[in-house]
Amino acid sequence: MQFMWPSMLWTLLIVPFVLAVYIWAQRRRRRYALRYSSLFVVKEALTPGHKLRRHIPPAFFLLGLTAMFFSLARPQSVVILPEDTQTVILTIDVSGSMRARDITPNRIDAAKAAALTFINDQKGTTRIGIVAFSGTASIVQEPTTDRDVLITAVNRLTLERSTAIGSGILVSLNAIFGNIYMDTFGGDISQAGPGPGPSPVPPGTFAPATIILLTDGANVQGPSPRESAQKAADLGVRVFTIGVGNPSSSTQTPPNGASPQNSQSFGGSGRFQVDETTLRAIAEMTDGEYFLATNADALKEIYQKLTTQVVLRAQKSEVTFVVTIIGACLLLAATALSIFWFSRIP
Repeated sequence: MQFMWPSMLWTLLIVPFVLAVYIWAQRRRRRYALRYSSLFVVKEALTPGHKLRRHIPPAFFLLGLTAMFFSLARPQSVVILPEDTQTVILTIDVSGSMRARDITPNRIDAAKAAALTFINDQKGTTRIGIVAFSGTASIVQEPTTDRDVLITAVNRLTLERSTAIGSGILVSLNAIFGNIYMDTFGGDISQAGPGPGPSPVPPGTFAPATIILLTDGANVQGPSPRESAQKAADLGVRVFTIGVGNPSSSTQTPPNGASPQNSQSFGGSGRFQVDETTLRAIAEMTDGEYFLATNADALKEIYQKLTTQVVLRAQKSEVTFVVTIIGACLLLAATALSIFWFSRIP
């Protein structure tokens, strides 16, 4: 738990002082009671049940006082809140290495199956878009709520050569906001329209849209993935990244000395070339999360987890009101019990 005004926590020192005053008052009261002429009356008044009951209202009072002083520091707590996500972009790597069979039946078919499960699990009001990237990136399907159209778009994904993760992120942003960015083959990132770009906002604060990027390789051409991720971060869009591949099955060497990303991995297990460092950095920069899928079941589980994460989110929220209400209830309970039992305020 954190506090917006931690300097106010010093007020909690008043509670031990009040407790000390109460203990002193009780001892003084006991000495005064011994002056009664009839000890029988004192004994009756100080039965075990009565002794315990007369301490309950003061205990409630002290707890309520503690809560009130605690609230002065304006406490914050991490709470799970519903996210107003309206658009999810599934950004899928269709480079040749996705043909590898280290994931059954192969990486691309496992990715398609998991994506279809994710689409079917979303509520009907969520707009889903499909972006495919290899050496370049393109919007396969604009964001829509039509599940049949989305299923067709996923099933028609085909493999090509090379990997451009940065382009995949930029085109995904274009699918959300319109054509606000363009990239060149040389890897430059520029704004598509005239005038200044969008004003930066804190990472992860644009709740209506989320990107889920899946890849089995490392960026080999196009814009820098980190620069593209910074664009997403500036727009407040979270990017969840998924690395696909099984390190224990990565035994094949690409033919003719070709790079693993450009290899078609025909009939082989492929090589584990996921750039986990970059994928983690993208997720961290945009307030998302990175996952590694080493088999088809793990990939489906990741998408199922993301089904919840894109609609529910852990956020810091001020809980001063809650603490104040608890303190007020304890103070009222102390007053009510004291009046009901002893006809006085504690």
